[in-house]
Amino acid sequence: MSQASRRSFLAVAGSGAVTTAVVAAAPSSRAASSSASSSASSTTSTQPLVAHVRDAAAGTVVLYVGHDEVVVQDHDLVRRLTRAAGR
Repeated sequence: MSQASRRSFLAVAGSGAVTTAVVAAAPSSRAASSSASSSASSTTSTQPLVAHVRDAAAGTVVLYVGHDEVVVQDHDLVRRLTRAAGR
């Protein structure tokens, strides 16, 4: 079994912080695709959530919630995610 390095531990901890920021910001997002937003509302908070900044200049973030995909246009969310990631 391999030991976790400090860098890998911090990377995992940082991704958890980003995920928490996305979970907190997702309900206040400005726009989402209608089919994805209706299916995402039926998911529970125990499902994994991944945020992918598809286009930072356009403010496009794709949220993968369980097996669902939600596309969000939110420049403020992109700014906060990139700040949390240290970029």
